[in-house]
Amino acid sequence: MTNDIEKILSNYKGEISEIDQDTPYTLAKIETGIHISRKFLQELRLILRNGEFKNGKDEIKFFKRQKPYIYGRLKFYSKLYQYVTHKPMGSKKSQRTFIDSQIEKLQNYYQRNIDFVQYYRENNTILDEYYFLRGKDNPALFSDTSHFYTDSEFSTSHDNVVAKIIAYDLLLVYYVGELNRLNNNNVNESLRRYLQTNNLSWTANKIDLVELIYALHSSASINNGVIELREIAMACEKIFNIDLGNYYHTFVELRSRKSNPTKYLDKLKELLLKRMSDSDL
Repeated sequence: MTNDIEKILSNYKGEISEIDQDTPYTLAKIETGIHISRKFLQELRLILRNGEFKNGKDEIKFFKRQKPYIYGRLKFYSKLYQYVTHKPMGSKKSQRTFIDSQIEKLQNYYQRNIDFVQYYRENNTILDEYYFLRGKDNPALFSDTSHFYTDSEFSTSHDNVVAKIIAYDLLLVYYVGELNRLNNNNVNESLRRYLQTNNLSWTANKIDLVELIYALHSSASINNGVIELREIAMACEKIFNIDLGNYYHTFVELRSRKSNPTKYLDKLKELLLKRMSDSDL
């Protein structure tokens, strides 16, 4: 059954990637995303109905990672459809106000469920058996009583919460992009002109920039961490006029360093401390 689940996920990622490649999202694309997500979610349901997990570890993986990957995107497309059909078509001010209200709703959800959100983001596992095994529900750990009304064969107390986090993270990225489009048209144009007339070049080693990119992504220093690694890498490539190549492979090289895997970051710290010290003289 494990192989069948992996195959379904692989096929889903292949089909859904065609929807996510180009933005902005049209209603037709969003509807297609909903249709594809529902189709593959039903395939997962049928797999579970006709099979069994080998062990609790596989079941936890399914309800913590695999099902929410599809279910979260179904929620994302559904919420996005609602947003696109309800957003005001008037002034930029009214559009910004509407988007701000949507972002506030997401932030309120994160705050209401802060304990589990932190648990999930930090990849904690200590309570997984209560959160992601069927029949192991602990009402004291519930943050959402809607679980009482869900299909007990195809859900646990918190797989729906994980799906919401995934959906809301995607929505937050989309809303921030919408705000940037409204607020920063002039700023973006100025930046484009600057980059065209000022050739900024990365003159350290490529591996140093990759080390910095991974550090920025790991520290959630950009967009509160709601951004993909490849987006940071693409931005750096554009700003510094550099081709990083396969930076995932470069990261493997960084990890394999025996003596000092964070050599560049350590060097930056050393040089900054020296500058601070020299400034005191």
